[in-house]
Amino acid sequence: MASNKGRLPPRWFVVAFWHVHRWIVRVTGRRKGLWPPRPGKWGALRLTTVGRRSGEPRSVIVGYYEDGPNLVTMAMNGWGAAEPAWWLNLQAHPEAVVELADRTSREVVGRVARGEERERLWRRWRELDKNLDGYAERRPRETAVVVLEPRSSAGPER
Repeated sequence: MASNKGRLPPRWFVVAFWHVHRWIVRVTGRRKGLWPPRPGKWGALRLTTVGRRSGEPRSVIVGYYEDGPNLVTMAMNGWGAAEPAWWLNLQAHPEAVVELADRTSREVVGRVARGEERERLWRRWRELDKNLDGYAERRPRETAVVVLEPRSSAGPER
């Protein structure tokens, strides 16, 4: 029986793409490389967490969509087996900052979605990426659906 797993580029290509993508965002001052979600498509934001070991800021570009005031992403590490460092950092230090395509920043608190909420958010991702379930089968554990909620003490967007 044929596997239904989605086709992915080689790991070296995925990693190289991440580095180039972050470089584009950095050198253009966020004018390129980040985009808002559109109907039927996810967006890209820059997430800055606090390193769980170093205590230093660590930034990564992740896909997301909006769910009311929350931003939703997945801890997928390019569909590799390991958990992404940003997710491990967020579990240790849930407060983070997201930067969006419109050049605004939001202070957020990250948490994992569970139960019915996870199922609802996963279904929404499946609408945005038809290969989602096949990609997820590549991972040895369930992929965390991560909710980035506005910090209650945060003021309006900057």
